[in-house]
Amino acid sequence: MYVRYQSPYPDRRGRRIGIFGLVNMLAHRGYLSVDEERFRRTTNDWYDATYINPSTVDPTIYADNPHAASWFKPTAQHLLEPIPGYLEILTTHNVPCHRYTSPSPGHVLYEDDHQLVVVPPAPQEPPTTTLWLAPTT
Repeated sequence: MYVRYQSPYPDRRGRRIGIFGLVNMLAHRGYLSVDEERFRRTTNDWYDATYINPSTVDPTIYADNPHAASWFKPTAQHLLEPIPGYLEILTTHNVPCHRYTSPSPGHVLYEDDHQLVVVPPAPQEPPTTTLWLAPTT
């Protein structure tokens, strides 16, 4: 089973933002504490050094496919170990993030040893809620 952590609610463009994007969004708006920002920066750096960012292989992958989403492969268990720290940050800031599993998450655009980037199947229902975070003042 492939695994993805993402918002259960689409953003205003209909995308379901993944766990890293959600935490990065909080950081860019100035919501994270010093310790949360340290965890985010250190762990993001570890991910950057540990596996390939698909957009560095194909810069158009997300630009041409705005609903594309990355899923962890079952063999990438070591990449899931830091996830609880990201979930703790999101919980602290009351930002929902759910774990999804699928044997076939969508049309594959990119694949490597650790992940798939897919275009998910079309939603069965139109979005009813959007996720929006106001900037700090």
